[in-house]
Amino acid sequence: MPTRSCIVAWLRVILPLAALALLSVLFLLGRKPEPDASIPYADVDPQELAERQAVTHPTYAGVTEDGAQISVTGAEAVPGAGGGGSARAVRMTLRARDGRAADVSAGLASLQGDRIRLGEGARLTTADGWVLTAPEFLASTTAGSVVSEQEVNVLAPFGELTAGRMELKPTGRGSGDHVLDLSGGVRLIYRP
Repeated sequence: MPTRSCIVAWLRVILPLAALALLSVLFLLGRKPEPDASIPYADVDPQELAERQAVTHPTYAGVTEDGAQISVTGAEAVPGAGGGGSARAVRMTLRARDGRAADVSAGLASLQGDRIRLGEGARLTTADGWVLTAPEFLASTTAGSVVSEQEVNVLAPFGELTAGRMELKPTGRGSGDHVLDLSGGVRLIYRP
């Protein structure tokens, strides 16, 4: 036992001295500050940033006429003429009263009253596994619908579809149910 207590006693002296030596070396070998160096993460012009009208990380949440919950978020929103505007890196979530949920993501969105035009890589994903891509989606914040008047490519749990038009809309009977309607030359490649 005396050797163990002797080792512990030496370690109680050596370890703090070693830590002190390491800290001294860090401070002695550290670089001197360069007063002329710019901040490495400041890549924006402060003058332009102060003059530009924009909102970072905007969020909108509401309830549609049929009781569906809708939320819209983005990276940045810029006001436009006539009360509209545009937003970058937009994500919209529509959750119906029947539990059906849809997420829409897009690189750019323009706001026109209660309508949101989502473009640049627009993608709609439903909770039951459907993935729809189109050049553009038009969403209504009051009606709770998402429409594409252009060709839509669909990846469904049972295969692949293409359609000339798509609409995710409430059934209209006050039940809060939503239906995904594909029309305009629908083609299906079934993959069992």
